[in-house]
Amino acid sequence: MKKLLSLTLLALAGSTAFAGGYRVSIQGQKQLAMGHTGVAVVNSAEVAFFNPAGMAYLDKKFNLSVGGNGLFANTKFQNSQYNWEAETKNVGTPFSVYATYRLNDWFTAGLAVYTPYGSAVEWDQDWQGSHLVNNIDLQAIFVQPSVSIRVGEHFSVGGGPIFATGSVNFNRNVDRSTTNLDGERTDLTIESKGITAWGYTAGFMFNPTEKLRLGMNYRSEIIMEARDGDATFTHEPVGFPYSDTQFDADLPLPAELTVGLSYEFTDKFLVAFDYNRAMWSAYDALVVDFANNTPTSFNARNYKDASTYRVGMQYAANDKFTFRAGWYFDESPVQDGYFAPETPRNDSMGYTGGLTYQVNSKLGVDFSFLYLHFDEVDNSYDYVSDGSSFGGTYKSVVFSPGIGITYGF
Repeated sequence: MKKLLSLTLLALAGSTAFAGGYRVSIQGQKQLAMGHTGVAVVNSAEVAFFNPAGMAYLDKKFNLSVGGNGLFANTKFQNSQYNWEAETKNVGTPFSVYATYRLNDWFTAGLAVYTPYGSAVEWDQDWQGSHLVNNIDLQAIFVQPSVSIRVGEHFSVGGGPIFATGSVNFNRNVDRSTTNLDGERTDLTIESKGITAWGYTAGFMFNPTEKLRLGMNYRSEIIMEARDGDATFTHEPVGFPYSDTQFDADLPLPAELTVGLSYEFTDKFLVAFDYNRAMWSAYDALVVDFANNTPTSFNARNYKDASTYRVGMQYAANDKFTFRAGWYFDESPVQDGYFAPETPRNDSMGYTGGLTYQVNSKLGVDFSFLYLHFDEVDNSYDYVSDGSSFGGTYKSVVFSPGIGITYGF
């Protein structure tokens, strides 16, 4: 029982961290179109997420940005040695709402509501890797109130608390072969609702010249605490030794530090660069406590810190149209031997673009798209509870179109 549930919770934590197998950043239409840069960019209320310090430099007193995306992810698995093939096609709908209000010349308040993790992985039931995962459904919403304080003409600081709430449902077969009398594979469903956690964000923005902005933002580690989750078995054979139970587990999301700059070459053309470092090495193991007096389980994960490099540009063609494009390279924190079908990702490159149509001086409509290509990887997960490993070749891509509006006065 200990090995069975600990492996399941290990998969649960990975899925929480990677939004159903993919670490896709979609926290704003304008900034997504610019390669998801933004720590030193001020062009909408989206700055409330990317760097709250920048809220102080917004031109309008009130700013609102609302947007949503369709996230279409596809992963193909193949093991040529055993002639195994499998595929998962999944759809997610991340959204974001940002609002800021300038109370006076030096103090601005804001609110950000967004879904940094919220997708799914659904392999065919009873596929070759079903002893690791059949499907995952993750939903999470972050709420972040923040303030921005302007210190003189060229410097500002900002930040605030982050409240995270969510739920997860995860299903896998208990092993490679156990069935009931009808030949149905025995499986286990792990479900936890009302998971909550707190963190914080803080940053600064510095404008040494009229053309150049520098920014830094830190987002703290957040521990998602699953308490009294339900573990339910189905299709058990006669004499099956395990029974339904509950569990507690802490699922860490790493701290992140982002630094960057933006430069206006002309009044119409802006370029931005962000560097992000995620402190994944904090996630060296998952500790699981069970309600049935099973000894505490310690599970190695051995993640490594990972970097993301982002470049974006914006061109204001006229009063009505602004065009954007970007690119980024995202390193995977997963090391060899820890590659599992719950998180089938490797190093990736993201290609982005989009535009804004300004309806009038107050209202604009934003469009974005993202194409995310993962390097093909041949790897394995070597910590299956029965002492075996499971591996093969994974090919993954993600496509995400988005639309939003910006409003201000």
